[in-house]
Amino acid sequence: MITLALDTSTPYLTLALQWPGGALEQAERIERAHAERLPDGVRTLFREAGLDFHADRLVIGTGPGSYTGVRIGASYALALARVWQAELLGVPTLTALLSEQSGLQAPALDARKDNVYGALYQVTAGRVSEVQAPAKATQADFAALAEAQGAELRLDVPPSGLSLLRAAESLGQPEPQLHLSYL
Repeated sequence: MITLALDTSTPYLTLALQWPGGALEQAERIERAHAERLPDGVRTLFREAGLDFHADRLVIGTGPGSYTGVRIGASYALALARVWQAELLGVPTLTALLSEQSGLQAPALDARKDNVYGALYQVTAGRVSEVQAPAKATQADFAALAEAQGAELRLDVPPSGLSLLRAAESLGQPEPQLHLSYL
């Protein structure tokens, strides 16, 4: 199965491609140029993998994040899924901030004015389970929650498309609900 993951809700264009025998990922900080860079970025990933431009599954980051960014990624992924007749799964964008290390993790994104969007996830042998759903909090309150829970705080780390792919295995939602009201 060939799976394409993408997220456009942060200042990064986050992409990953996984196929039997390999995987590639890219996360490039492009600020607000997602609409201009997404199509070429995806085609380049397929070219670098030596694969035809077709995937069996697409995974999209559903937010929180930029309202426009979430819509750009979702519309592009939905169009590809329909053309390719591929499965479409959505996962919270915060899962792109998770590391491969097992344990309780607290990923967070800047929500401006000393606020963050954060969640708690348990990562165990590559499987991801949600402990606390994404929510807005002050940065201080979220850091205190992470510390009280013994979670690794992952504040504004670069996202990983391969983390999105891992999260989709256990958290992927087949009719993704987009989190459009965050930024």
